[in-house]
Amino acid sequence: MNVSQNYSVLSPFVLLTLVFSMLLIPKVEADELRMAYLELHQLKQETFEVLWKIPSRGNNLRLGVYVELPEGSKNITSPHASSVNNVYSERWVFKIKGGLFGKNINILGLDKNKIDILVRIERLDGTTQINRLTPLNSSITIEASPSTFEVIYTYATLGVEHILAGVDHLLFVFALLLIVGQRWKVLLKTITAFTVAHSITLALATLNIVNFPAAPVEAVIALSIMFIAVEVIHTKAGRVGITTKAPWLVAFIFGLLHGFGFAGALAEIGIPQNAIPLSLLFFNVGVEFGQLLFIAVAVAVMTLLKRILSSNMEKLEILCSYIIGSFAMFWLIQRISIF
Repeated sequence: MNVSQNYSVLSPFVLLTLVFSMLLIPKVEADELRMAYLELHQLKQETFEVLWKIPSRGNNLRLGVYVELPEGSKNITSPHASSVNNVYSERWVFKIKGGLFGKNINILGLDKNKIDILVRIERLDGTTQINRLTPLNSSITIEASPSTFEVIYTYATLGVEHILAGVDHLLFVFALLLIVGQRWKVLLKTITAFTVAHSITLALATLNIVNFPAAPVEAVIALSIMFIAVEVIHTKAGRVGITTKAPWLVAFIFGLLHGFGFAGALAEIGIPQNAIPLSLLFFNVGVEFGQLLFIAVAVAVMTLLKRILSSNMEKLEILCSYIIGSFAMFWLIQRISIF
């Protein structure tokens, strides 16, 4: 492919990216899981250390959401506050006569800010209670015994929500669908390769075996989406590339990168140290369920559109590829700018 052909493919990306930059900068947030985090670590029978993390927009623009401890709680240390990467954090230690178990912790202001909160309580015996609070359920009862079901439900739900809210991951999968089409065996092989790859790097990163800085990883993820979008356009023009010949291989290679993106979101949330395998497994199960749900809906819609549009379907797929590539270029520029 010569220089003029390259320019003819990329120039619409540039034009559409400029449009998105003007219209969508306040609205487009790729792969972001905005959630507050409350951790209580039991130090003694009646003493607990608190870690409270909440999204913010700068040092002085934290969300107005606050922890209300049970009556009779007394702070032993003053809250130590910090703000890093648009996350406001506080740490302090408190004591409560008779202990915390069986009592309630309330979150004030949750109904006005529309965010969820992951709550983790680490007991003296090493067991952990995991709960999720929402604007409709803003209080938690601290239990004396752990619940495995709570861990499974919480992290599976987080996995589903993360993939469905991760527009960049979904666009990557959709671009692969445009190339593979309804070659069902190839599609199954491709999605399996993507799943295996991101599962590997998610586990490695979460266990701190392999780690990369978040910003470069997110930028390369955007670049991977743009690459697949260009491959779709080449394929429709009769210039078959590596993604058409071996989509499973491309899905596996880029899936390794996307796994680091999943790990970044999971690191912000945190996982119980005594239930790392269980949390990882069901977060991955949730991601996979959400991904398969998206694929099923996308295939159903594409099948319906093919019946309606017939010969015009290829033009629509090319248009979708330009739109996907333009979003990817927008994210690439956005993410490189924060290096």
